[in-house]
Order: sequence, then C-alpha cells, then structure tokens
Amino acid sequence: MPRALTPDGADHRLRRVAAVITSLSALIATSVVAGPATASEAALSCALGRSDAHHSEGVDSWNGSYTRPDRPLSAVMIYLSFPDSRPAAAPRALSRDYFPATSAFFARASYGKFRLRADVHPAWVKMPRSSASYGIRRDWDAARRASYLRDAVAAADPSVDFSRYDMVYFVADPDAPGVDSDATKVVNLDQPMHADDRDLHRFVTVFEQSPPDRNVLAHETGHVFDLPDLYHRPRDGKGDWDTYVGDWDLMGSQFGLAPDPFAWHKWKLGWIADNQVDCADLTGPTMHSLRTLSAPREPRSQRRPRLLVVRTGEDSALVIEARGAMGNDRGVCTEGVLVYRVRSETPSGAGPVQVLDGHPGTSACWGTSVYPPLADAPLGVGESMDASEDGVRIQVAGRSSDGDWAVKIGRG
Repeated sequence: MPRALTPDGADHRLRRVAAVITSLSALIATSVVAGPATASEAALSCALGRSDAHHSEGVDSWNGSYTRPDRPLSAVMIYLSFPDSRPAAAPRALSRDYFPATSAFFARASYGKFRLRADVHPAWVKMPRSSASYGIRRDWDAARRASYLRDAVAAADPSVDFSRYDMVYFVADPDAPGVDSDATKVVNLDQPMHADDRDLHRFVTVFEQSPPDRNVLAHETGHVFDLPDLYHRPRDGKGDWDTYVGDWDLMGSQFGLAPDPFAWHKWKLGWIADNQVDCADLTGPTMHSLRTLSAPREPRSQRRPRLLVVRTGEDSALVIEARGAMGNDRGVCTEGVLVYRVRSETPSGAGPVQVLDGHPGTSACWGTSVYPPLADAPLGVGESMDASEDGVRIQVAGRSSDGDWAVKIGRG
C-alpha cells in the first residue's frame, strides 16, 4: 500500500537543487550510456551476451546504469499541479489508480523476490508555468521536456527528500488542459540532476487520464529496470502496434490479457535463477519439463525449469515457456506452450522479441485481445511447430498431473 508522506520539519527547510552546468535539454537522451556489467550468478551456455543496443535482451551480465529489482525498492509519487487547472482530487485518492496494484503485480511476477514500496507525497506540488506551456506530447521537444523536469524537481525539492528513494514518479494533474496521455514515458539523463546529495538519473513522467491505462505504471517501471518496448510502432502512425508479441508481456501492451513478463525477462531481472533454466541443444531429440510461468513459487529444493532455451546464434535464441490462467495471467486467452525468438542486438521498439504463432490460420478472443492473431499462439498437448528459420521442431508431448508441460525438442 502507498504511504502518505508527512511534510518535512516545521522550519520547512529548503534543499537547493544543484545547478546543471550545461542546458538540461542537451542532457536528455532516449538511452543511457552502458554502465559497468555485473556478472550473473552463472552464465549458462544459452545466455545471450548483452550488447550496446538500447535495453539489450542480453542476460549474461547486468547493465549497472539501471537498478536491478531483486530486492525491495522505494519510490516516491509526486503529483504536479499547474496554474491553468485546479485539481479535482487529492493525490492520495488519485494514487489508488496505481497502488497497491502495481506493487502487487511485481510481487506476483517476481515470486516475492521484488517488493516495491511507494510513498505518495500528500500535497500537490505547484509548477511555475501552465501545463500548455510545456508542449507535452509523445514525441516531446527536448528543451520543453528539460524545462518540465527542471521545474518539477525544483518545485518538489523543498518538501521531498529525494535521497530516500530509488525511483521518482512525477504525475501530472490528469485534468490539466495541456496533459497528453500519450506522453507517459521514462526519461533518462546522460548526466544526472542532483538533489539532496543524490544523483537523479531517470524519472517516470506520468500524464495519464483518470482512471489510467491498465498496468501502465508497471510498464513504465519495467523500463527503469532496463526492459525494452516490445510493441511495433507503425512508421506512419497508422496500423497495428501489437504484431510482435500481442498480449504476451506487458512491455508489449499494458492492456494485454497475459501481461506477466516473459520468462526471459524474469531471468534477466533475477526472478528466475539459472537452475530454473533448461538449455537445450540439437544433438538429438530431447524431452524437457516446464513449470507454468505464473505458478506460485516452489521451495528451493523443489525448483523446476520455467524456461527452455535453444541458442540459435551468437545473438539469437528460441525460447519456450508455459503460460496458464493464474497470477498475472489469470485473464489469458489460450493456455499452453509459448514459443518466441529473442535477439540481443535488436534495440527496444524494433522487435527484440517476436512470438511465433502456433496456430497461424486462426485468431481468438476478439473484442478483448490486443492482437487476436497471436492470442491463440501457444501450443496445446499433441501439437507441434516447426521454427524453420531456426531449424528447430517443438512438440508438446503431454502434461503431468501437477500441471507441468512435457516438451520435445529436435531438428526441424
């Protein structure tokens, strides 16, 4: 649950924001320079190497520029008001659109390994200029976006101790006339701002209407943890955004019926351990067992694989996992064995993950699925798929009494 912040001491001491020597607009970038790597517990043979691609899908090391969510983290949610609009509700009331749902989502996705605590600043923080003056929109002018962040940090600093938090959510008044819900995103800085003896490298900027999109805050928080966008943005702004992964993984769509992160992402974030990953080779047909991804955590001594990987190249792999109607996936359209291709050299938004359709001739869940052609992508018992590009054949041989899936891998 979010906890209301109490104002700082009665003297209302001011903590000055350190001036950024060069213009902040020149410092904002869509990516962060790659930081030092932190080795995973053991680099398996099927672990793709992390590349320089933005939000690379490599899992052999961790990009130290990002916070890894394998421990409890604290966030502050700061609500911003503007001179051209009077807020209709208190921050505490609006925060219920995001918490405790976002924290609960990550607790389930991580099997309890990651806990997100959110503090909600109790009062509106007044911005010095009108909402319209910032030109808020999806492809935001860098100088105006810089001005917005600079003003937000300066306005909040007298009453917020930034040094206490791992993440900062700036939430704009949803009723302000200049707010564009399509502009919600994470902003990364090549060079940080500085407040309260803390370097501020990135901010989640929220411009949602009330109520907001489902799982939108969890999606944006995923970027804070170095997860890529998995949707396909049409070049002309027209067309379908969900052709790469459909409903699977909220980094594709926050509206997806199966928003639990891919097993590959759970491995990357440290929620699935190396001993829950099964690396398959193609020396001959082999049988493998898969635990359903969203099934509750089992005792360490009883851990079973939740991820099956066939490495197909230096920067590519075919990944197999089982999806079922439980946990974050309780609204899934089709249960079964899901197959997708991962490329670690492909940047965020360009298709680093692509789901392979186990039933290319059919669709499912029209009216609820974000992309019906992939809603029935998983394979059921007795079904198979030839991933001809990878030379791999996947067969679902059966299912055990406790729900695990039996998968046969061979050459296609």
